[in-house]
Amino acid sequence: MKELVESIVSSLVDNPHHVQVDETSNESGAVLVIRVAQEDVGKVIGKEGRIANAIRTVAKAAAAKSARKITVEIISNQPSSTAAGTSNEPTV
Repeated sequence: MKELVESIVSSLVDNPHHVQVDETSNESGAVLVIRVAQEDVGKVIGKEGRIANAIRTVAKAAAAKSARKITVEIISNQPSSTAAGTSNEPTV
């Protein structure tokens, strides 16, 4: 499942080496967390979330074959601006 989603997402983005898919389990089933570069988030989500919904549909169909439930989340790999020593707040 993880490899399937990773393959789909990697083919959509400009920076496939920044794609990371983590799979965890919770009480309601598996959770796939997709992390992509900040500039690629829009490509993975698509207009009105159509691509994200298509990825979720494919993952759920694959999970249904093995009688599992799955949730897909998309997260940006953006660095924390305060951790880097810069801030968006104006200096006084």
